[in-house]
Amino acid sequence: MAVKNKTTETEADVKDFINSYVNNAQKITDSFELIQLMSKWSGYAPKMWGQTIIGFGRYHYKYASGHEGDAPLIGFSPRKAAFSLYVFSQTEDNKHLLADLGTFQISKTCIYIKKLSDINISILEILCNTTIEYLTLHHECGCREE
Repeated sequence: MAVKNKTTETEADVKDFINSYVNNAQKITDSFELIQLMSKWSGYAPKMWGQTIIGFGRYHYKYASGHEGDAPLIGFSPRKAAFSLYVFSQTEDNKHLLADLGTFQISKTCIYIKKLSDINISILEILCNTTIEYLTLHHECGCREE
């Protein structure tokens, strides 16, 4: 039986989500700034994905296991402990950028930051653009359909 993805695009309002979910003034300000920046960089309006992820654009992935689904090209979640930034495809071409990003932690799928002032926004823009480029070239991209 196929497993249904929990993180799918919803019709929830992004502004309502931030104003009701985020309880820190700086994180609210940073959230709206990230929305402005990621909208500009991606060319897409923000959409809610699942209950807590704000995503921009869309692509379709399919793993060797047969599992497949849709995900935002780039996005973030203003989690309580830190922002989760979904902006990095680990390729040899962009790993070097992390050295100049600023203060962050990283996992396989995302970069964690406390606040926007902890990182270099110019490097974040490059990471977002290289990730969008990589996903567009290597996956079925919703941007091709529009």
